[in-house]
Amino acid sequence: MKFNKFEPKNGKVLFFIGKDLEAVGGLKNYHNGYLDAFKIPAGITAYTNLSPGDNSFGWQINGLDGTKTKANWGAGDTCLQYYLDDKKFKNTMISIGLSMMNHDKNVAKGKHDKLIITLGEWIKTTKRPVFLRIGYEFDGWDWNNYEKKYFLKAWKRIHNIFRKIKVENVAFVWQSKGTGSNQEVLEEWYPGDEFVDWCGYSYFHNPDNEMITFARKHKKPVFIAEACPVLKDKLGNFYANLSNETEAKQIWQKWFVPFFKVINDHPDVVKAFSYINVEWKSQVMWQNNVYFKNVDSRIQQSDYITNKWNKEISESKYLQSTDSLFSNLNK
Repeated sequence: MKFNKFEPKNGKVLFFIGKDLEAVGGLKNYHNGYLDAFKIPAGITAYTNLSPGDNSFGWQINGLDGTKTKANWGAGDTCLQYYLDDKKFKNTMISIGLSMMNHDKNVAKGKHDKLIITLGEWIKTTKRPVFLRIGYEFDGWDWNNYEKKYFLKAWKRIHNIFRKIKVENVAFVWQSKGTGSNQEVLEEWYPGDEFVDWCGYSYFHNPDNEMITFARKHKKPVFIAEACPVLKDKLGNFYANLSNETEAKQIWQKWFVPFFKVINDHPDVVKAFSYINVEWKSQVMWQNNVYFKNVDSRIQQSDYITNKWNKEISESKYLQSTDSLFSNLNK
C-alpha cells in the first residue's frame, strides 16, 4: 500500500485543534482554551493569507499575517510562532489555512512570489510536519470568489516554488467547503495528483461524502480540515451553543455522533481531522454571519460534552502529541 506525505499508518487518525489563540489556549496570555482542559493533540490549526493591501474588520493585511507576529482580522488573535517558541509544543504539527481571497490572479501571475518564498522558508524553520491548505474552501464562491483558471495556476505556482526552494516538511491539502460540489465540479477544480498530497473538506452543517468518494478514487487520504457543530432549528436558524448544557446534550447526538461515525466508517481514507473550538458568536467577523452568529463550539464549556469527548478521543487510533508522533507518519 502506498502512503502519501505525512499519512499516519496502521489505521491511525491525526487530531488537530484550532483556530485562534484564545480558542486553542495553552499559553501564558491565552489560558482558557482547549489546551488548558485537555491533552495536546497532534496538531494546531491556524490561518494566514496572500492578500496584502486588503482590510478585514479594521485590520490592514500585510500578507502572511499571524505566522511570525500576532494578528487579528476579526476572528481572534492568532500567531503560530507563539507555539513554535514554546518547548511543550515541540512534537506538535501545524495545519495552515492559506487564503488567497481577492488575490488568486495576483498569485497566479507571480506578483506575490516574495511572500510565497518567505512562507516556504519560514515553514522550513518550524522543523515539523506542516499541512498547507492553499485557497481552502476553494468552492465557497459566495465568499472566496476564486476563479478556476487562476486558482489552479496559483496552486501550481506555490507548489513549484516550494519545490524549487526545497520545502520538504510540507503536505499540500486541497480543501472543499464540504457540500454542494459534485464529482464533476471537484475534478474541474483539482490541481492534479502530482500537486496534491491530501484531499480535505469542511464539516459544519449538512456535509456530504463527495470528497471522500473523490479521494478514494484518487488514492489520497482525507483531512476533515475544519469541523464543529452547526445545527438548524425548525425556523431555519443555525445554532449550536455548548455553553448550554441542555442544548449540548442534543448537539452530541445530532452532530458529534454522526461526525465520529464518518471517521469510523471510512478508515481507509479519513486520516485526520481538525476541531474548531471557538466562541464564534463573540468574534466580530461572525456576528452577522448566518451560520456562526449563534455558535459556541468550545468543548470545555460543557461537562457532558467533555466526558463524551474524552472517552472518544482517548481511543488509541487518535494520534496526539508525543515524542514518537512524527515517526508514525509517512515521510
